[in-house]
Amino acid sequence: MTGPAPGQTAEPALRADKWLWYARFFKTRSLAAKLCNAGKLHVSGAAVSKAHHKVKPGDVLTFPQGRHVRVVKVLELGTRRGPAPEARLLYEDLKPPSPEGRLPALAARSRGAGRPTKQQRRALDRLREET
Repeated sequence: MTGPAPGQTAEPALRADKWLWYARFFKTRSLAAKLCNAGKLHVSGAAVSKAHHKVKPGDVLTFPQGRHVRVVKVLELGTRRGPAPEARLLYEDLKPPSPEGRLPALAARSRGAGRPTKQQRRALDRLREET
């Protein structure tokens, strides 16, 4: 029998959790699998709810990482979890994370001003939620 089996594609593909781990977005493969199983990974706009979902070169992955939403395009699949410079060759960052957002100047308090009042604390919390 030549060619791919029914239901399979001929182009190479790799599990989503494995690729995220190879590309060093997550410290462990199980963390990458948890993200996938929670339905927080989108592959080319479609939500993925299983870690075994196959990704291939050309796919655009969107997922939260810390306080940022990462949007990356898969360039290569990779064969191992190598050093960081090698991992950066696996993807193109379409939306690099912005520098750590600082609170606006309105939220800055001078040193020695004491503890904020309940009203000031609520205002700070509202500012933090907006960013």
